[in-house]
Amino acid sequence: MLPKQPLEFYSEKLAGVSEEELQGKLIVIEGPDSVGRSTQVSRLRTWLEHRGHAVLDTGLARGALAGKGIQQAKEGNTLGPVTMTLFYATDFADRLENEIIPALRAGFVVLTDRYIFSLMARAIARNEDRVWIEKVAGFALVPHAVYYLRADVRDLLTRVVLGRGAFDYWESGMDMRFGTDMHDSFVRYQTRVIRALDRMAKRYNFIVVDANQTPDQIFRELRRSIGKLF
Repeated sequence: MLPKQPLEFYSEKLAGVSEEELQGKLIVIEGPDSVGRSTQVSRLRTWLEHRGHAVLDTGLARGALAGKGIQQAKEGNTLGPVTMTLFYATDFADRLENEIIPALRAGFVVLTDRYIFSLMARAIARNEDRVWIEKVAGFALVPHAVYYLRADVRDLLTRVVLGRGAFDYWESGMDMRFGTDMHDSFVRYQTRVIRALDRMAKRYNFIVVDANQTPDQIFRELRRSIGKLF
C-alpha cells in the first residue's frame, strides 16, 4: 500500500517543512551490496526523463557535508560501528534537507539508491540497537514506493566474483570480523543485512522484487510498477 499524499515524515517532522509543498515523487531502490541497484537507478532515470519528468538521483554518502569524510574514513578503516551509523545519518540528513526536499518542492521525481533502510540494516547487522537506530532515522520522509531488490547471498557472491573479482572490506563486514577471511565475512555479514531488510519489508511496505532475474526483467518489473505512481 502506497502512502497517501501529501508526503509525511515517519516521526520527527523537520522544522520549516510543510508536507503540502512537496509535490514530487520519492522512489527508493533498496537492497544489499552488489545486488544491482545502481544499474536499475541509472536505467530508471533515463526512462523517467524520456517520459518528461525532472529527476534527481541520489544515494548514500553523496552529500556535500559528510560524503567525502565518509569515504576518507573508510579508506583508513578507522570507523567504529556507531560512528559509522551516525556519519551516514548525518549524510542522509544533509541530503534530505538540501537536495531531496528542495527537489520534491520543485516537483521532481527523487530516485534514491538506498535510503534509511540500508542505514538501519547495516547498523542492525553490526549488533546495534534496532530501536535506537529507528529513532535516529525517524526524521525521514515516507517514500511513495520502496522497491527491495532481494537476492540470496549465493547470487551476490557470483556478482562480486564475476563483476569486480574482489571483495570489498566494508561490504564484507571485515570491520566486525564476521569471518576469518573476506569471503566468509561477506557471506555472514550480507546474510545479516538481508535478514534485517526482510524484517523491514512488511513493516515499511517494501515492494519485493526478485533480483535473481536478469537486469532486463528487473527493469521491466520496476518500470511497470513505477508507471502506476503517475
